[in-house]
Amino acid sequence: MTERRLERAFYGHGSVELAPQLLNKVLVAGPCAGRIVEVEAYRSDDPASHSYRGRTNRNAVMFGPAGHLYVYFTYGMHYCSNVVVASEGDAQAVLLRAVVPIRGIELMRERRGGRPDAILTNGPGKLCQAMAIGRLHDGADLCAGGELAIVDDGVPPPDAPHITPRIGIRVAAERPWRWLA
Repeated sequence: MTERRLERAFYGHGSVELAPQLLNKVLVAGPCAGRIVEVEAYRSDDPASHSYRGRTNRNAVMFGPAGHLYVYFTYGMHYCSNVVVASEGDAQAVLLRAVVPIRGIELMRERRGGRPDAILTNGPGKLCQAMAIGRLHDGADLCAGGELAIVDDGVPPPDAPHITPRIGIRVAAERPWRWLA
């Protein structure tokens, strides 16, 4: 499989435009990799976004350059990872909600305590646990050649992805900004 790391220019679009383009790309985290099959978009004018009320220490990465990972801790138990997109200062991101494991599956199973494959990486917290993405990865540059990357292996995004409202969102719940491959 030939993989090409996505370049920074790929991420230079708004989250609603870019999110479905991330479907079928491959998230690589060290020895593990998974095909991205579910994403959600967040914009700075979106009351559901961490950036809606402005820059804080927690969300500062969202305001930086595109192509970085914004990682946060939620519900006191899970990490979630987002790809920062658009232009610097705009604070848009795409939440990586689910992947299908394609490399390092045994390690992912171990990290998830032997959970069945069907629920191994089918949620943003599960994905981060399985791929060992945590707070130390907040701000990681996906374009710089480190252990974290999103790559294109030639599988195109789906022509007609399934579109729904975002999961667990009360404010702006009517926005259909969730895409599934």
